[in-house]
Amino acid sequence: MKKLKLQNDSYRILVSNYKEWLDILGYAETTVYYLPNHLQEFFYYLEQYDINNINYITSETIKNYYDYLQQRANETRSGSLSKSYLNKHQQALKKFKEYLQNHDHKGINIHLKSEPQSTEEKLNVLTQSEIKELFLATHQSSDKERIRLRDKAMLTILYSCGLRRTEAVSLDIKDVFFDKERIYVRKGKNYKERFVPINRKNIEILEDYVFEARPEFYQSNLSEALFINKNGTRLQGMSFANRLRVIVTATNNKNIIDKDVTPHTLRHSIATHLLQQEVPLESIKTFLGHSSLESTQIYTHLLKTLENERI
Repeated sequence: MKKLKLQNDSYRILVSNYKEWLDILGYAETTVYYLPNHLQEFFYYLEQYDINNINYITSETIKNYYDYLQQRANETRSGSLSKSYLNKHQQALKKFKEYLQNHDHKGINIHLKSEPQSTEEKLNVLTQSEIKELFLATHQSSDKERIRLRDKAMLTILYSCGLRRTEAVSLDIKDVFFDKERIYVRKGKNYKERFVPINRKNIEILEDYVFEARPEFYQSNLSEALFINKNGTRLQGMSFANRLRVIVTATNNKNIIDKDVTPHTLRHSIATHLLQQEVPLESIKTFLGHSSLESTQIYTHLLKTLENERI
């Protein structure tokens, strides 16, 4: 359904925070986009019935909403909503319940049976040894040295520096301060700028790419972008994802391949590893460019989940 405008400030804030929560936990981009939209539709429905506080949501409210969805027309084709789409609405509410519980709220009552063919997405975090395998795989990720060195530099920016994909795409050469061992992130989320520290070993990886490999790309001198493609223009987000898939395949490690690694997987992997090393949450918050400590605390829940899975 097309975006519905919410009147309730608390509902708007919840949708925004819920989206950030999903994003930080590393769910697929489509999930991060659609589930908050489904939650927004639910809140819009509540407003039509003067339910302006989540504490007033009952199991009957949820049931009535689901009955409404089953009768709602499909906007992209004739007929009603598909079973898959209904499941996505259910998933949005169930994940919202989980979000509330992780933020010290009792949650909302949801007792609905999923439609057939339901799919549940799984969170992924790479271990530190798996990260090392990715870096080693760049030695055979391409038959061209300039591509191999660029692959390694990409891993450094996405994992070692923890940048979002859009932040990595926007980097220019001038944003890498080799002497000060800092990366300047000019286009962070919500247009916030920050400096990210980078150690000497990773600086050397970027130096190998910038001074040895990058000049080998076509018309490289005409672009200010740090990462460029075969045409000498800025490498885009989809290319980052595609190259990462090539690197993952080059590991020949089924466990890594099955994890469906994305650029965001690397970001929340480094956050989890920093937490495992007992780096203060406030420092991780600054490193990742989070607007609030509450966002960073999500990783403590993720770490507990991972530790429980190993027991």
